Amino acid sequence: MDPFVKHEGVVAPINRVNVDTDQIIPKQFLKRIERTGFGQFLFNDWRFNEDGSNKPDFILNKPGYESASVLVAGRNFGSGSSREHAPWALQDYGFRCVIAPSFADIFFNNCFQNGLLPVVLPEDVVERILEKAEASPGYTLNVDLDGQRVWDNDEEISATFEIEAFRRYLLLNGLDDIGLTLEQDDAIASFEAGRSPHGGTLTVGR
Repeated sequence: MDPFVKHEGVVAPINRVNVDTDQIIPKQFLKRIERTGFGQFLFNDWRFNEDGSNKPDFILNKPGYESASVLVAGRNFGSGSSREHAPWALQDYGFRCVIAPSFADIFFNNCFQNGLLPVVLPEDVVERILEKAEASPGYTLNVDLDGQRVWDNDEEISATFEIEAFRRYLLLNGLDDIGLTLEQDDAIASFEAGRSPHGGTLTVGR
C-alpha cells in the first residue's frame, strides 16, 4: 500500500449528500476478486448512458476534471452496504483523498485499509470548496496528512482536520493490517523458533 504523506490534486466536486456505495460501484460489478479494475465502473450509472457513452453533464466527464484525485462531496458519503469495493473503485480510478462533512462508518474504516484518506471538514468549508471547484475546472487542493491540514494555492481555503493517531501512522507508512503484522516479523520468527514441534515452548536446559 502506498504511503500517504502529502498530496496536491485536482478536485472533483460531487455536490450531493448521502452518496451510497451502490452509486459509487454498482452491485453488478462486484464479481472480481482482485482489488484492481474497478475504476472503470466508478459512478457507472452517473457517468455512462446505457450504450456506454459518456453523460456529458457528469462532473468526471467534463473538461478539467478528468485527472481529479481529490473527491469532495456532501455529508454521509459512503452510506449503504459495507462493500469494500467502494474505496477500491475510487482508488483504482485515481483518487487519493475524499473530503466530506461526514462519512458512513464502515466506508470510513475501509478507506484506511486501502490507502485512501477520508478527511472530515466543517460543512461550510466543504461548501466553499465545492463552489470553487465547480466554478474553476482544474482547481487544486493540497492535503497534508503529516500536518493534518488542507489548503488551496491562494490560501483562501485553509483548514485543519483531526485523525486518530494510529490511523494516521498506518497511512503515513503505507500499512494495512498485514503490513502492520509484518513489522513484527522478527519477533514472530523468534517466538516460532522457540516453540517445540509438539506445541508449547522450548525451555533451555539448566
